Amino acid sequence: MLEQIVSRAPVFLLVAVRCFAFVMSLPFFSSRTFPRIVKVALAGYMAYLIFPHVDFSAYTPYIRILDGGETDFSLEYVLLLVGEGLIGLIIGFFVSLIFASFSSAGQFFSFQMGFSASEVYDAMNQVENPLMGQYFNLVAMLVFLQNRWAQQIFTKVVTSSFEAFNALTLVSERERMVRFLLGGLTQLFSDAFVISLPIMGTLLLISVTMGILSKAAPQMNLLSEGFPVMILTSFFILLSLLPQLCEFFTHSFSSGFEAVGRLMNEFLNSGGGS
Repeated sequence: MLEQIVSRAPVFLLVAVRCFAFVMSLPFFSSRTFPRIVKVALAGYMAYLIFPHVDFSAYTPYIRILDGGETDFSLEYVLLLVGEGLIGLIIGFFVSLIFASFSSAGQFFSFQMGFSASEVYDAMNQVENPLMGQYFNLVAMLVFLQNRWAQQIFTKVVTSSFEAFNALTLVSERERMVRFLLGGLTQLFSDAFVISLPIMGTLLLISVTMGILSKAAPQMNLLSEGFPVMILTSFFILLSLLPQLCEFFTHSFSSGFEAVGRLMNEFLNSGGGS
C-alpha cells in the first residue's frame, strides 16, 4: 500500500487535500481546541483508507509524468489541488449550515428572553454566541454523535463525494452547486424559525400581557417582575419541548444528508463523477 502511495503521490495528495479541507470546515472537528496535528493525522488517515477506492483517471491529462518517473507540478495540477480543497470546504460548510440553524434559533429569542447581553465565545463555531444558541449547539452535537451521523460523514459522504464529482465537474456544474448552497441557506432560516417559534410566540403574549397590566396598574413595577417571568417561562417551554426538539434535530440532520445524497446522485446520473 505504501509503495502504491509513493508511486502515485500526486493522486494521494489530491485525496488528502480534500479530506483536510473537509476536516477543517466540519463543526466540532474544526474547533481550535483540537490540535492541528490531530486534524492533519485524521485527514491523512482518511486519505489512506479512501485512496485505493478512488479513480482519478480524469486528472491524468493534467498530471505530467516525466521520463524518470518524476511528477511535474504544473499550474494545472495546482488548480486541481485548489478545486479539491473547495469540494472539501463545500461539504463541510453544508454540515455547518445545519448546526448554524440551531444557533440562529437561540439568537432569535435570546433578546426577548432577557439573555441578550449574555454572549459568550462559542469554541465550536468560533463566534460570539448567546447562551441559548450555544445550548442548542451542544444538544444538537449530542444528537449528532448519538445517531452516528459523524461515522456516516467519514465513511459514506466523503467516499461518495470522490465517486460523484471532482474539481473538473465543480467548474462545469457550478450553477447546480450554487443552487444547492442557496437551498441550504434557505433551510437554515426555516429550521431556525420553526425551532424558535413556540418560545417567541409565548414571550410575545407575555409582553402584551405586561403592557396591558402596566396600563391598568401603573404603580406595579413590571420591569423587575417581567424578566424573571420570561426567563422561567422560557426554561419551562424548553424543558417541555426538549424531546420534540431532539426529534427535530434528528430530522434536520437526516434531511440534510438526504439533500447531499440527491446532489451526488444527480452528478453520478449526469456522468460528472471522476
